[in-house]
Order: sequence, then structure tokens, then C-alpha cells
Amino acid sequence: ATPGGGGAAPGASGGPPAASGAAGGNAPEVCAAGQQGGGAAGRTYVAELGRMIGAVGASDSATAEAARKRAEAALTGWRTALREQSTRATDPQLRTLLADLATEVGMLGTDVDAIDEEELDELQQRLDQLCAR
Repeated sequence: ATPGGGGAAPGASGGPPAASGAAGGNAPEVCAAGQQGGGAAGRTYVAELGRMIGAVGASDSATAEAARKRAEAALTGWRTALREQSTRATDPQLRTLLADLATEVGMLGTDVDAIDEEELDELQQRLDQLCAR
């Protein structure tokens, strides 16, 4: 028995414990808003991180600091958008996944060595699967 684990075992209803297809409910609207906001914020974050790294390499601390602040602002916006869509989602798997993504994005920061690209990619793949049309 799993400590603190009540209820039926995963898959007890005959379904798999992981996401198996497109989410239901208001998923199309939530997915569209989440992917649009996340895509723009993610691109901004990556671009600013690149500018920051380039500026550090060129010993331009003022530009590096400005880029770091813009990257952090993009992360904050991305996390906020994911949380907002998570609260809007009526599909429980989608709601949980968006909340997980918001948490992961919130932990990114601007320390390039600390970014867990594999975890982020896995979450994005799960989102793509749930948001499939």
C-alpha cells in the first residue's frame, strides 16, 4: 500500500493512469490560450537568455542584467498564463498538467546550468498530447 494513497489503484477503471488522448471539456479554448501565451513567452525567454549569455561573454554587464530581467519577466508571464489556464481547465488531467508546467516554469530562472530541459520537454509533450485535436 502507498502511504497516504486512498481510493482505487491507477488503471482500476480499465483506463491507463497516464494521459491517453485529447482532453475534454473546455480543452480547445484552454489549450489554444495556453499554447499561444506559452509559445510567445517561451520564445522571449530563450531569446533574452541568449542575449544575456552573449553579453556576459562580451563582458557587458549592463546588457546582461537587462536581458536577465527581461528573461525573468517572460518567465513570470509564462507561469502566470499557465496558472490562469489551469484554473480555467475543466479536464482534470489538463488542469493538473498546466499546474505542473507552471511549477516547472517557475523553477527555471536564468541559471542556464540549472534548466532541466528533459523535464520541460516531457511536460510539453504531455500538453501537446492532451491538446491534440
